[in-house]
Amino acid sequence: MGLFSRRHHDAGGEAAAQEESVPEEPVEAGTGPWDVDAVPADSAPAGRIDLGALRVPAVDGMQIRMERAGRDADASAAVLILGGSTLELRAFAAPRTAGIWEELRADITAELSRAKATYEVVDGEWGTEILAQVPVRTPEGRAATVAARFIGVDGPRWFLRGVLQGPAATDADAARPLREVFANTVVVRDGAARPPREILPLHAPGVTKAPEAEDLPGLDPLQPGPTIAEVR
Repeated sequence: MGLFSRRHHDAGGEAAAQEESVPEEPVEAGTGPWDVDAVPADSAPAGRIDLGALRVPAVDGMQIRMERAGRDADASAAVLILGGSTLELRAFAAPRTAGIWEELRADITAELSRAKATYEVVDGEWGTEILAQVPVRTPEGRAATVAARFIGVDGPRWFLRGVLQGPAATDADAARPLREVFANTVVVRDGAARPPREILPLHAPGVTKAPEAEDLPGLDPLQPGPTIAEVR
C-alpha cells in the first residue's frame, strides 16, 4: 500500500469530524515498537534484520520486500510477508514534542473516502486503528474489495505506521505473528534535520545478530515487488 504517505489538504473535513469522537489512548509504557535507545535486551531472541531506519525481528519463514516510489528511488517501506498475510512498515520523522498519528489518520480516511472505500475507526492494541475495505480489480478484471488495517505509534521524534493485509487485517489469530513483529520493531531515527512526516530512509535487508537473509525470486501473495528476502 503505497498510498496515504503525504498530507493532502482537501476533502478531509468529514474524515476529521469522525476522528474527533474517538478518544486517544496512550500507548502503555514499556511496550514496543522500540526506539533504538530504549530496546530491551531480550525483546528479539533471534536478532533483528537491519533495514536502515527500521530493524525488524528475525522470524523463521518471513519474507521481506522493499517498496520504492521509482526505479532509482530509495526504499520507503518494508513489506513483511508471513503466514499468508502482509505487514507494511513505514517510518516518518515527527516533531520532538508532538505526535502525528491523529492528523495522519484524517489524511488516510480522506484518501479512503476518495477511493470509495468503506472504513471504521476502532480501538486496537496501540490505540486507534482504521479498518478499511478497499475496492480493487482482480487480475481477471472483476470488482472486489480487500481488507486493510492501519496501525500507528508515535515515538520520540518518529512515527511508525503499519498496514495489515490478508487474513491478518480482520482475524486476530492470523494477525498475532505480525503484530508481534510490529511490537518488537526498532525505529532508528538518525540525527539529520528532517521536517515532520518525511519518510525515514530504508535499505535492502542486512542482518545484525540474526540468521542470514537469502535473496529469493518469489512474490508477495498480494503484490509483486522488486526486492524479496526470506529469513531462515
